[in-house]
Amino acid sequence: MAADSALLLSLVEEYVSGLQDSKAKDTATGVKDGKFTVLQLVEALGRSLTSAQPHTRARGVQLLSEVLHECHGGLTEREVEVLIAFYENRLKDHYVITPPVLQGLRELTKCTVLPPGSAVSMLRSLFQDVHVQSLMLAERACVYNMLINLMETREAELKGLGADFVFGFVQSMDGERDPRNLLLAFQIAKNIIHRGYDLGKFTEELFEVTSCYFPIDFTPPPNDPHGITKEELIQMLRDVLTGTPQFAEFLLPLIIEKLDSDVQSAKLDSLHTLTACVSQYEHKDLAEFLEGLWASLRREVFQTSSEKIESAGLAALTALTSCLSRSVLNSDSEDSLSTFLTLVLQDCKHHLSEPDLKLVWPSAKLLQAACSASNRASNIITAAVMPSVIEQYNSRAQCSHRRTLLEVVQRFIQSVKSSSSSENEESVFVAFRSSLCSIVFSALTESNSSLQITATSVLTLLAQQTGLMLDSDIELAVDHLTRLLLAEEDDRVSLAVVDCAGALAKMHPATFITKLIPRLKNEMFSEPMDQDNNKEASDQRSHHAVRQRCLSALAAVSSQPSVVQESTPVLLEVLSSAHTGDVDFSVEEVVSACRSLQRIAEQAQDTEETGRCFHDIIIPRLLSLALQAALQGEGSSGRRSPLVEEVVLSAMVPVISTSCSRLQPTLAGQTASRAVSLFLDGDVSFLPDNSFPSHLQLLKKQQGDSWSRSQMVCLLMGCVCSLPRSVEVPQVDHLLSELAEMSCSCSHPLSYTSAAKCFAGLVNKRAQGDSLDSLIQSTMKRVCSELDSASSSARVQAFTLMIWVAKALLLRYHPLSTALIDKLFSLLDDADLGPVAADGFSLLMSDSADVLNRGCHADVRIIYRQRFFSENSAKLVKGFNAAPQEKKPNYLKALSNIVNKLPKQVQVTELPALLSLLLEALSCPDQGVQLSTLSCLEPVLIDPPPALIQQLEALVSRLLALTSSPAMNVRIASLRCLHAISRFPVHEILPFRVRVLRALARPLDDRKRLVRGEAVQARAEWFLVGSPGGR
Repeated sequence: MAADSALLLSLVEEYVSGLQDSKAKDTATGVKDGKFTVLQLVEALGRSLTSAQPHTRARGVQLLSEVLHECHGGLTEREVEVLIAFYENRLKDHYVITPPVLQGLRELTKCTVLPPGSAVSMLRSLFQDVHVQSLMLAERACVYNMLINLMETREAELKGLGADFVFGFVQSMDGERDPRNLLLAFQIAKNIIHRGYDLGKFTEELFEVTSCYFPIDFTPPPNDPHGITKEELIQMLRDVLTGTPQFAEFLLPLIIEKLDSDVQSAKLDSLHTLTACVSQYEHKDLAEFLEGLWASLRREVFQTSSEKIESAGLAALTALTSCLSRSVLNSDSEDSLSTFLTLVLQDCKHHLSEPDLKLVWPSAKLLQAACSASNRASNIITAAVMPSVIEQYNSRAQCSHRRTLLEVVQRFIQSVKSSSSSENEESVFVAFRSSLCSIVFSALTESNSSLQITATSVLTLLAQQTGLMLDSDIELAVDHLTRLLLAEEDDRVSLAVVDCAGALAKMHPATFITKLIPRLKNEMFSEPMDQDNNKEASDQRSHHAVRQRCLSALAAVSSQPSVVQESTPVLLEVLSSAHTGDVDFSVEEVVSACRSLQRIAEQAQDTEETGRCFHDIIIPRLLSLALQAALQGEGSSGRRSPLVEEVVLSAMVPVISTSCSRLQPTLAGQTASRAVSLFLDGDVSFLPDNSFPSHLQLLKKQQGDSWSRSQMVCLLMGCVCSLPRSVEVPQVDHLLSELAEMSCSCSHPLSYTSAAKCFAGLVNKRAQGDSLDSLIQSTMKRVCSELDSASSSARVQAFTLMIWVAKALLLRYHPLSTALIDKLFSLLDDADLGPVAADGFSLLMSDSADVLNRGCHADVRIIYRQRFFSENSAKLVKGFNAAPQEKKPNYLKALSNIVNKLPKQVQVTELPALLSLLLEALSCPDQGVQLSTLSCLEPVLIDPPPALIQQLEALVSRLLALTSSPAMNVRIASLRCLHAISRFPVHEILPFRVRVLRALARPLDDRKRLVRGEAVQARAEWFLVGSPGGR
């Protein structure tokens, strides 16, 4: 014990007199280990604490406070009581002792065993004996942290102080300037307001001491280690100022005053603060200031030069109106909402009737902002405004004026819709139902396309409002839309009509089934009348455009199952008629019909009814038509069905794959079974129009290599590769074997590519295990034997299979993908396949549209591209360095294809290491390599790494050469890169200024406008380099 006492005295002496700060940690360790207590430490400090020298006393208190920092959690209530009394007494000592005393008190406020009443005692001593704003930054932070700690743990005691606590805090904060401490002070003020502390007679003082910082004007220094932002300070102060209605009488005049400021940030902050505060206020808090607030908001919207301020002003008006709408009317109280809206209408309504309509939009925006606040507000405003707007529309002759007024109506309906509390609530526009429908239908009959487009938007909104359109109105609307679809040639109008029809069909499917679909069908299956040659050609083009619009409209309206069952047979009939030749549909129209079916598969409601429609009708019908066309193509040399065209089959695939990917598990399993049995066993029993020969062998090599039959494998891919992974594909081993054989032996590109894709799609989803590994190894063996044989006629087919299997394995991180990728690298040196292998890297890194994507339920791991790059970039560099000169372009093309598909953030990080190769790629004659390399370089040039600046001579020379490239995109990209280089440090790029300006004179006369535009921007920036007033 004596030894511990001697040790303690030694530590105290060394810290206080020897100024060895490390002894504080040793002392704290002794207290933690139980060698001595905190009170024993106080006794040992006796001589130091009673010294005549203030700095010695301060050193002693500092030691105690640092020990408490480490050991405050282990103190007893008795020890805390003694220490508080000691520290409170020390607050009356010399000013140099105050900082360590405050540190010690801060640590004591963290104790969980604070004696009752000690919080009040500490604060009274603090407020009486310390002038906070005369302290240094760290000590003021100590005081704020003490208050925050006590508010968290001793809230009841602090509230017992009443308004004295608020007064003490106001005195402590008054004059604070440091943003770090302001955040703490704002947090305390926020707690006082939001936790119900009694402000008493100091409400105005608390407001004044915080509002003097409004609006915040703070710009953090560069590389600020504290990370305090202007936005944090703004939000914290806003929480204080808007936290209580007691501040309303002070805050609202302040906001009105600040809105007169010329500083845009002050206006914006004031408007956001107004929006926030009125959500806490009642109408009586605002009554006195309504006229001033309205005058300020009106001015900001009418005279604004900033969209941000305008939108903030409108949001504030909505919030203000919403607050007034919450007022409860008594017989003896004034209706604040009506009073305020009278002001708004008085200043805005007459602008809607002015002949030139100059101020119609600011006025309409203000009225709509108020309208969207509540149902009460929308009733008052629409009752006052709508009759005038409708009368104006009917009295105007100019289409531009009518369109403006109709757009005003549109915005009003949108704003009322946003204020509606229930979808089934009757619309405030019911009183104007007939007039609104009349002006919309009138606008649809006009010849002005902009007016028609606006009318379709308003029609959609009217249909979405309860009670605004009767069944007869819907029927009339469908008639107008049908007429426009069939007669209007403006693409913008057609697109708007199609969108409107799609929206209305969701709510009124029966009307579209009975009126629109039959009309569209009749129009599509009619033939243009025979005329003279010029007239006939024109009619053919016109009729083709009508058919395209009809096909698009059929897809747009088909979201409800009932409509799907009526529209899809029409589209299937288009394909059937095109196949048989009964109606002369072009290949482009057949493709459009397939795309419409695909859109329906994507957007139709995912119900069992829709799934059955696709499973039982659409997929079998597509397979049947494709098979009929394939067999017909083999047997005759006459008319060939458009369904054997590659572009049509490629359009059928997404129809099947999209619908299969959305099927319920049971139906998906049946679809897989049917498709596999058709292609492996020739089972055509489920196909309609079953007049097919028996023993069909669709995956076997046919005599003469019949491509029309073999290319149908792409439809098999659509069926089996888009199914959920939980669905088992029957006879999968046999199927994979046949697909591998077909992909290596077939000579038709679509056939062997589709077989390879299908094989890869199945491999990607197959469960991990020996079966999969042996399948991959046998496939690799077959592929490598073909690739290694220079005389083989199937090298391209084998390569296609290899690259798709490599992609399938790469996506799921399968270890055997490495062997296939290494083989791909080796092929870059191949005389025949080198360029194809370089393009293969683009396929590996790109998303595939029809297979091996997440929409098809493929196994796709995250950041597989980054992983591939990190594992293989070194191989690429090594191969490039070792390759003969004539093979180097292949490596450059591969590198460009890889890097171009990486996320931009990864490009910026990784490109400096590959810079020398990328500069070589800019000299490669392949324009595709040049373009992808330039697109990689452009984001890096924004913040150039040192390695790039060192290569500036080579980079600028190559970019200037590319400004004369035959390819327009290459010229544009190179000019953009030169533009980015102009922002480099001036001393680095000044030597190139004259040469660049001279070279950029030529693209100023380029034959392409886009190139000339980029050249002007780049050259203007280079002129400023090193110039007075420039950079």
